[in-house]
Amino acid sequence: MKKIFILSVTLSLFSLTSCEDFLDLQPISEETSGNGYNTASQIEAALVGSYESLQSAEYYVWDNINYSDVRADNAYAGGDNPELFAVDKLQITPTSGRLYKNWSNLYNAIAKANLVLLKVDGVDDVNFTAERRKQIKGEALFLRSYHYFSLVKLWGGVPLVTAYSTSADAGSVNVPRNTVDEVYAKIIEDLELTATLLPDTYGDNAAINKARATSGAAHALLAKVYAQKPNPDYQKVLDHITALEKSTANYTLINYNNLFSGSDYNNAESIIEVQYTGANEGNYGPQLLLPPSVSGDTWRKFVTPSKNLIAAFDEQSDNVRKNASIKYESAPWVDEYWGNASGSVIPFAYKWKSASGFASTNRQYLLRYGDLVLLKAEAYNELNNIGAATTEVNRIRERVLLPKLTAAQTSSKEVMRETILKERRLELFQEGHRWDDLARFNLLVTTMNTLVETDLRNGNQINYNMTPAKILLPIPQQELDRNPALVPNPL
Repeated sequence: MKKIFILSVTLSLFSLTSCEDFLDLQPISEETSGNGYNTASQIEAALVGSYESLQSAEYYVWDNINYSDVRADNAYAGGDNPELFAVDKLQITPTSGRLYKNWSNLYNAIAKANLVLLKVDGVDDVNFTAERRKQIKGEALFLRSYHYFSLVKLWGGVPLVTAYSTSADAGSVNVPRNTVDEVYAKIIEDLELTATLLPDTYGDNAAINKARATSGAAHALLAKVYAQKPNPDYQKVLDHITALEKSTANYTLINYNNLFSGSDYNNAESIIEVQYTGANEGNYGPQLLLPPSVSGDTWRKFVTPSKNLIAAFDEQSDNVRKNASIKYESAPWVDEYWGNASGSVIPFAYKWKSASGFASTNRQYLLRYGDLVLLKAEAYNELNNIGAATTEVNRIRERVLLPKLTAAQTSSKEVMRETILKERRLELFQEGHRWDDLARFNLLVTTMNTLVETDLRNGNQINYNMTPAKILLPIPQQELDRNPALVPNPL
């Protein structure tokens, strides 16, 4: 790995000991990893640089939606990008530039966290308390774990790089892949420690508590990790959700429409989110998805909700979540699934509500409590407590004005599993969960191969030709060429 310099980053995202102190902090622009990070302000700037990856890395801006909702059955690619058409049709190749960018962005983010962990114990500054040192370690470990969780879900076993290195020696940078189990074990080890290092809150300011990793965020991520790993531990899932629910941060479900209004972020359901502020620190993702009446332009938009998804909303008469998630509008382009004619009315992904010329303040939730409530239901069901699982699902349904689950929807563990997955689909569309949910229960191959989607240009049904090998993404060819120690995923 190369010597890394701290870039000028977004300093309005996070707080130090107070908002005022933080806003006075200046980023490091010239100091290297060898001679910098000796003061409290320098290590805080390095930590901000670590958080900044959640804002700038394309995977977190919107490729997590492409690789989950578009790659699965929730959306079509839309737009005009051949690499995204390949994602939609499950024809992703190792030479995709998108793959390499995501891989590189995630490992660069890990390197930033590793640098903080390397330097934090060496800071000798009267303004740097032992408590703050402990918190910074926890925050950096959380961020590294979050990135590794993204990597292992996308590619399976990946190289575990847990120390910052400035060496250009091939032996230092050409790291072989660890196994999937090893990656999950390291994530769990780090997050279990993280949960003990971080506070429930950093005070009364929600813009700080939702911007930075907390013990609640660590427990929430641990619950998701224990569920997603190859041999899930659902008792651990419940244990960590229970710890989350005991947090003095008081996470709770809120009105579903307020989650995505664009003006109610940092709410009680949010566990952690990126603090897009607009202008130079804005989110460019919404401009790519929103319809002409909102975006102000007329080129073809991306992440078009699928007919199969719309049918799933309509099957449940789920108007609250459908209307919060999808906006219909006449499109001045031809959509091959919705009408195949200019001017056809098509659905648009609408959990982002404001485009603002590629500088939106709209956000994705990195972690939110509604996801964890449904994961809690899943854990209860897998532990054969269908009654408790039903109670949790009904909490989610009641807030969107849907009736409680019927006996037919909860008649067995297998039926309840399907019920929960349907609920997660409607609750979490456009939040990057669908592919992982189907993978967790080994349903990707059957779901994609029985999916009926017709290209109206020729009347042909789409053949996704889903295979077990396509569950994971190909290792980027550029990375294989650079690092001969890597073994590719089967194609």
